[in-house]
Amino acid sequence: MEQKTTDSSLVKNESIRNIAIIAHVDHGKTTLVDSMFKQSGMFGNHEELTDRVMDSGDLERERGITISAKNCEVIWKGVRINILDTPGHADFGGEVERALSMVDGVVLLVDAAEGPLPQTRFVLQKALSMNHEIIILINKIDRQDSRAEEVYNEVLELLIDLGADDDHLECPVIYSNGRDGIAKFAMDDDTMTLAPLMDTIIEHMPGPTYDPAAPFHLLVSDLDYSDYLGRMAIGKVHGGTLYMRDKLICIGVDGVPRPLKVSKIQVYRGVKLEVVDQAEPGDIVILSGVDNITIGDTICTPEAPIVLPRIDVDDPTVSMRFTPSNSPFVGKEGKYVQGSRILERLEREALSNVALRIDKASDGDGFIVNGRGEFQMAIIIETMRREGFEFCVGRPQVIFKHDKNGKKLEPIENLIVDIEEEFSSIVTDTLLQKKGLMTNYINHHTGRIQIEFSIPSRALIGYRDQFLTDTKGTGIINSYSLGYEHYRGDFPTRKTGSLVADRQGTAVAYGIFGLEARGKMFVVPGDPVYEGMIVGEHNRENDLDVNPTRAKQLSNMRASGKDNNIMLTPITPLTPEAALTIIRDDELVEITPKSIRLRKRSLQKLQRKIERNNR
Repeated sequence: MEQKTTDSSLVKNESIRNIAIIAHVDHGKTTLVDSMFKQSGMFGNHEELTDRVMDSGDLERERGITISAKNCEVIWKGVRINILDTPGHADFGGEVERALSMVDGVVLLVDAAEGPLPQTRFVLQKALSMNHEIIILINKIDRQDSRAEEVYNEVLELLIDLGADDDHLECPVIYSNGRDGIAKFAMDDDTMTLAPLMDTIIEHMPGPTYDPAAPFHLLVSDLDYSDYLGRMAIGKVHGGTLYMRDKLICIGVDGVPRPLKVSKIQVYRGVKLEVVDQAEPGDIVILSGVDNITIGDTICTPEAPIVLPRIDVDDPTVSMRFTPSNSPFVGKEGKYVQGSRILERLEREALSNVALRIDKASDGDGFIVNGRGEFQMAIIIETMRREGFEFCVGRPQVIFKHDKNGKKLEPIENLIVDIEEEFSSIVTDTLLQKKGLMTNYINHHTGRIQIEFSIPSRALIGYRDQFLTDTKGTGIINSYSLGYEHYRGDFPTRKTGSLVADRQGTAVAYGIFGLEARGKMFVVPGDPVYEGMIVGEHNRENDLDVNPTRAKQLSNMRASGKDNNIMLTPITPLTPEAALTIIRDDELVEITPKSIRLRKRSLQKLQRKIERNNR
């Protein structure tokens, strides 16, 4: 069904709605989509719907977060609603920007207790810049600490702060309990289904607009890969109808048209893909068998080529060096250890993640991966590790720039901490030492306070673990990028050194027990170690070469007293995120499918001494 728009040359496809659900981490996006599936009848009675069906990756299910944007479809009252479930973490902002390029409106989901948090602001700003229609959804109204009306006012204040126009300020608001599948226009309504939300999406969200006289053209917003179908391009049809066996061209960043042959057209039906013979304007389609294509390219007809604006993504702010491992244990636990295989895998990741950029290191040692944050890097590391790769990574480094006068610029973030009042002193002192500037202080007289800081991004690398320690696990920390400002100066970083193994062997309980007084240990009895491997964190600033393989000397002389059983302090197993926050500039994290080890960049003690003397 088509409907004329105010522009006489454009019409709307009223049989389709393309929307994105945007929110902060853990506000309930994916759980809400589960309920929409159940109530729309997309699954039969004999089919079992898994919780968080849109979190399809192992890492997403383990961590309870969305990492990559997902597409799905539900049908309500004969209208196909394409839903894009977007990540809620700022490090995956590139996924959000790609998703927003395919939709015409957004459902802004906000927790009824926590209110709008930094990622809410980040994604909402992107949606407003694209002039998308908005529906405000206050979720988790069943929480005991729910303050739904207050949170709605906070969302309106956020919209005003972001420069929203009157139409956006008058957008509809719905109150929901996504877990139980309930949506209401008012808190005292007795509705027990999601019908108010689904009806509002159809009535308020516009259908995709297009020019009926225009030929087929599509913007590639995402890429996928199949061992059977090859590379697949995902995007919204902006105009025209696509038929199987149509002759097409692809126009890349260089503007040069290249012939393209599509082997299969697929669309979403629920969470599954269905092969179709044609695609109409507004459809989100998956084109199979397309080679040499990147996100942002335009696919169109050779007779009437139309080039669409490329997806604009914020520049990376953090870089990290990936290198092939030269550990004595290389190849024992991983399948892929060659530098060429590591580079190929990173380039494949960059194809589907527009926020990543891969460069070869200027000194020839490995590859520089530029991205949005250390958490994004940790997810890439964990993914490659599970695929059988073995490699080393260095400490995350912020990307500096220079202004026209040659002055150094650095990325700055707006940091928001929600803490108990008794911890305000230690948190504030630490952040001020890291060149943070307090910009806001809110005390609700409930025992907790909220403080905002403008702080360099480099100050937050490794700080989150310290923050949880300082607040005894009760603090909440969030941040979003403010752009680049002038360099704020140096500040102290890690104040401890490393305990470095001086030989290869196997760690034993007796040797570890003798080192526990020196610092915090990272290894347990039975762990293999090698020269240059970091086995613990020294209590003092300097590095210390130690021998964790030292065993107790046995003799045939009976001791006068009974030997005490050795009781070692339990250690916390290293994760990629934790390891990246611990290492210093001259250290690396060794990643294998079975182990995460810390090591010095130079393994030999003599070489490290020479490098120290040359600094």
